[in-house]
Amino acid sequence: MPASAPTTQVLIVGSGPTGLILACDLARRSIDVRIIDKSPEFPRSSRAKGPNLRSLEVLEDLGVVDRILAAGSAPPPMRKYRNGLPIADTDPFEAAHPTPDAPYGRPRMIAQWQLEEILRDRLAECGVHAELGSEATELRQGSDSVTVGLADGRSIGARYVVGCDGGHSPVRKLLGVRFEGKTTEEQMMVCGDVEADGLDRGYWHQWFDEDGAVMLCPIPGTRSGWWFQAGPERDRAGAPVPPSLESFRRLFAKHTGLPGTHLSQAALLSTYRVNERMADRYRVGRVLLAGDAAHVHSIAGGLGMNTGIQDAFNLGWKLARVVTGQADPGLLDTYEEERLPVASWTLDITSERLRVTLDAIQRPGGGLDAAATGETTGLGLGYRWSSLSPAGSTTRLRAGDRAPDAPCRDVGTGLPTRLFEAFAGPHFTLLGFGPGTADALRAAEATYGDAVRAYGVDAGGLAGLTDEGGHARSAYGVETGVDTLVLVRPDNHVGLITSATDSRAVGAYLDRLDHPSGTAFRRL
Repeated sequence: MPASAPTTQVLIVGSGPTGLILACDLARRSIDVRIIDKSPEFPRSSRAKGPNLRSLEVLEDLGVVDRILAAGSAPPPMRKYRNGLPIADTDPFEAAHPTPDAPYGRPRMIAQWQLEEILRDRLAECGVHAELGSEATELRQGSDSVTVGLADGRSIGARYVVGCDGGHSPVRKLLGVRFEGKTTEEQMMVCGDVEADGLDRGYWHQWFDEDGAVMLCPIPGTRSGWWFQAGPERDRAGAPVPPSLESFRRLFAKHTGLPGTHLSQAALLSTYRVNERMADRYRVGRVLLAGDAAHVHSIAGGLGMNTGIQDAFNLGWKLARVVTGQADPGLLDTYEEERLPVASWTLDITSERLRVTLDAIQRPGGGLDAAATGETTGLGLGYRWSSLSPAGSTTRLRAGDRAPDAPCRDVGTGLPTRLFEAFAGPHFTLLGFGPGTADALRAAEATYGDAVRAYGVDAGGLAGLTDEGGHARSAYGVETGVDTLVLVRPDNHVGLITSATDSRAVGAYLDRLDHPSGTAFRRL
């Protein structure tokens, strides 16, 4: 592999949702980033069904959630059949609704190619475009750079490389990182995108019987496109038959009692085996792993793509601070420290949800709604154990928790606003609850400029926010009369909670991130 001087600050390998989210986050911070993919063209398959509630919050921060909401749809009710007859309609999100601290009540269904297209457009607005036909085949790390060799003989130099290249990640294999876990051959299904006629697109249709199942969910933004899932067809020897339009038609006719000719134009034909695997490391020197390259698991609960999105959002601000010299490279160790335990939890919860779902479909009226729980929204995940989460709490929150939303009013304009609008963008946010926080807010703005945006919440004459309905104090667990500072990280997790009388804690936290020290962040 020819030597190459660094030509970019960050090279991302893989242009799926994880890679695109990371590229968008870095590009909006004016980080020189390239994103490559081995595919010769952008996929037009649906694959993942869409973002959960926490991912919608990330997409809002990146400025694309309105496009996602317009292109997608809410999950439809599930219509369940036995012996070919409908026996129950279930909407697992019927009681879900937005709340002051969580603005998205339901997940959103959208074909993955549409989501990726929206993210590519957002990335293009920052002047960056995914480079197709660029397969990473070699990797060499130096003291201050990484060189990636491509299959066509070219090479790309970068200060850091992030492998977002899927469960079969070449980057992970080139690093020699173990991908530990298991593959369950008995739990298989065939999947694909199909065209189907004669079905009500207002429902997610699910046929279950003793011999298997067929499920068809309408793909938003299409007139007759459906996600197709079924237990595999098997030959006389019991071996699974490779997926095809013909096998899909036979499965459809067998389990639904309807003509197989209802299905046409099958695409993205694949056989899915339950894999539960996790990388034992997320960082090797200047190379990091994210998304399916770092973890794969059961599809129950729909956490695959969503976990990758959260990986990218956690890594983006840290990587940006390191490559610009604001932070010690040790900050990157906190990416693995925070996200690897989340991946381990995800493997556990998706395995448990799969077991529950498989049990449920054996009973009349049971179905895929058994996989949906409050745990799969992503809203309850945080990093309380992290070295970036020093001791500090309110009656409701601790450092490391997701920072909740709340409706407020802008003191300067008198217009309604939300905390998420204050958080949006590549900066820290300092909230000061009560008039006793005014001096600390002014000091943070004067010292850190645009890197920290400070907002007083009912902080007297200071410009900021009015908590008219008390939703902000309620969401953050700040009692009336208790002046409290809350520092929110760029990935919208709470970094620090402290009393207004200990305003130096904010500066100490930020200075520790901003100034290379060579000491471990675990001592923060």
